[in-house]
This record gives sequence, C-alpha cells and structure tokens, in this order.
Amino acid sequence: MNDDLGLFTDPDARPDERTRGKNDTAAARRAKRRRKRTILWVVVALVLAGGGVGAYYGYQTLSGIGSYDDFAGAGEADVVVEVKDGDLVTTIANTLKDQGVVASSRAFTEAGADDARVTAIQPGFYLMKTKMSGEAAVSRMVDPAAKVVPLEVKGGNVLHDITAPDGSITKGILSQLSTASCVELDGQQRCVTTEQLRETADNADPAALGIPDWALGDVANAPKENRLEGLIVPGLYHVKPGAEPIEVLKSVIATSLSRLQGYGIPTGTLKTGFRPYEVLVIASLVEKEGLTKDFGKISRVVYSRLAEGQILQFDSTVNYKLDRPIITTSDEDRAASGPYNTYKVKGLPPTPIGSPGQQAIAAAIAPEEGPWMYFVKCQKDGTSCFTNTYDEHKVVAARAEAEGVF
Repeated sequence: MNDDLGLFTDPDARPDERTRGKNDTAAARRAKRRRKRTILWVVVALVLAGGGVGAYYGYQTLSGIGSYDDFAGAGEADVVVEVKDGDLVTTIANTLKDQGVVASSRAFTEAGADDARVTAIQPGFYLMKTKMSGEAAVSRMVDPAAKVVPLEVKGGNVLHDITAPDGSITKGILSQLSTASCVELDGQQRCVTTEQLRETADNADPAALGIPDWALGDVANAPKENRLEGLIVPGLYHVKPGAEPIEVLKSVIATSLSRLQGYGIPTGTLKTGFRPYEVLVIASLVEKEGLTKDFGKISRVVYSRLAEGQILQFDSTVNYKLDRPIITTSDEDRAASGPYNTYKVKGLPPTPIGSPGQQAIAAAIAPEEGPWMYFVKCQKDGTSCFTNTYDEHKVVAARAEAEGVF
C-alpha cells in the first residue's frame, strides 16, 4: 500500500525499511506536509459538521420542535381532575395526560401557550372529559363552570344541622360536605350522603381520619357524635366529587390541621397552661360568645373563671347540644344534666362547640389583660359589656334586657 503521508508507517520497522523517506527531496516532503494538513482540516470539518447536526436535533428535542400527539374533538367520558396548590402549567398538562384527558402534555401546553388564563388556573377539582384535543382541554380548564365549587366553612359552623325557632334549618358542616361532593358524571349524579359522612365521623378510627396526636385522646373520649367538632376550621375546602366518605373527611381534616399549625396550635399553646385541644375548645367558646372586637376580653373571662374554679355558665354550650341558634337559655335548659351544660359542670366542655377562626384562636392563645369576670351582650349589634363583679354584671344585664337586646 502506498503511504506517502506516512499515516501507516510502522515506527517499529527496521531502519532500512524507513530509509526511503530520507531520499525524498525537500519539495516532496513539503507536499506531504500540506496533504497531511488538508486531510486534518477535512476531518475536523466533518467532526464539526456532525456535531452541528447533533446539536440541531438536540435543540429540536429540547425546544419541542416537531410533531406531538393530539386527540380531535371535545372529548368522550367525564373525568374529575385535581389541580394542586403550586402546580405549574406543565404539571397540570402531565396530570391531564396521565388521566387520559389529552393525548400528550404538549397538546395542552401548545394550545395554551398564548392564553394568559392558563397560568392563572387555581387549585381545585375540574370536570373534564377523556380524549379531548389540547385546544378543547384549555378552553374547558379556563371555564369557571368546569371547576367544582369549593366548600366554605365559616366561623362558628358546627357539624350537625341546626333548626331555628321558626323551623328553618341551617346546614351543618357534614351536610355542606355532602352537597360539595356531588357531581354529575356521564349523566349520573354521584354524592357522598350526609348519613355516610356522619357514620364515618362518628365511628371511623381517629388515626385513619388523620387526627393528630395532640387531639387523639380527647377525640377518643368525646361523645362520638361530637368528636370531630372544631377540627374543621373556617376556610375554603376542595372536596373531591364522588370520593369515599373517609377520603372526604381525611382530606378536609388534613387541610384544617395545616391551618391550625399556622394559627399556633399546637406549638403556640405551650405558655397558656392548657393543652392544645383545650385551647381549641376555649377558642370555640370565644367564637360563639361575642363579636371579633371582644374576643380578647371574652378569652380573659374564660381564663379567669377557670383559674378561680368558677363555673363558666355559658348559654352557648347549652344551646350547642340542643342544636339551637339562640342567645339565651331557659331555666329548664340550664337545669338539664349533660357534659355541655356549663351551668352545672365545672370546667370546659368535652369538645369545641363549633369551628373557631384564626382570630378566636389567637385570643385563646393570648387573652387580653384585664380583671373581667363577667360579660353580657349589651348592645343590639352584639357588642358585649364586661364587668368585674357579679353585682355590676346584674345591673348591666338588666339594662340590656330592658332595652330589648335579648
């Protein structure tokens, strides 16, 4: 083989086999060196060209250039999709792909690339359909009608329905949860009934419901129909339509416990002299007994009476067990026995008497400083008057009654 460039010269060959190169002229040697450089640059150019092609195809892959799978049309079967707090658009797209709503995540992201509403999709549950085109999925996700309306629990709400003296019924949290769980899927209405939720709330294993360690003992010892009271604090709750009762309650309780931690239960209760669950009970009394502006003083009255060993004598605890939304109680009501009758039983009731909000919890953790031992609603807007002695209290209460406050 002719090896003018010396590319195949054996460095270990005998000296006489290599002497031929010494007879070459200087011009021939320069020509060889030029040919070597030419071949070298050709090789470099080919490598660079190959790398460029690789980079181009890599760019195509990374930037999403090229085709992607997409269904056609508005979809087929109904399906519920959850968007979680903090989900990015790409996360939502992947969820839709995983649940068969779109053929590929890119079908959704490409269709929504120029729609600012896509980046504003809120956490919650959405009624979608399987096999939707990316464009159809985007249109449905940003349509407010597709989102399942969340449940709003308000301060003072209780688990069970309450019947007013005029016969009207205020739905309790369990009934509200039942309504929030309803959804029509493929023409069939699906709901978790109030009875199913009540049965689960009363009898399910507290640990399976996600009850935390700081409340487990109290929940276990509480009257079963009241044991979850106060553990679902005010706020919005996204209820998964069609879910099992235990799944619904566990999810709602988990959300509530996260809020409670932010409000200072259990960690913020260490200096109160009460257990975290007891602070929750106090907060529920504060929530029920007065206006927000009076919470700090009401909390102080609770602390002071408990410190003195004085019975609380709160109508709210009596009416809680009677499921009545009224301010006062009758002599017969106050004479009845039971753990929630704070006219007869010393100390706190066995559970909260409603859902305490953040401000009531803050007041229960840090009551306002003062000497008050008594209070009564003294103005028609619900404002309370606070007094230090029982004689002062009787005077204020008589005046409020005469003015038609209660």
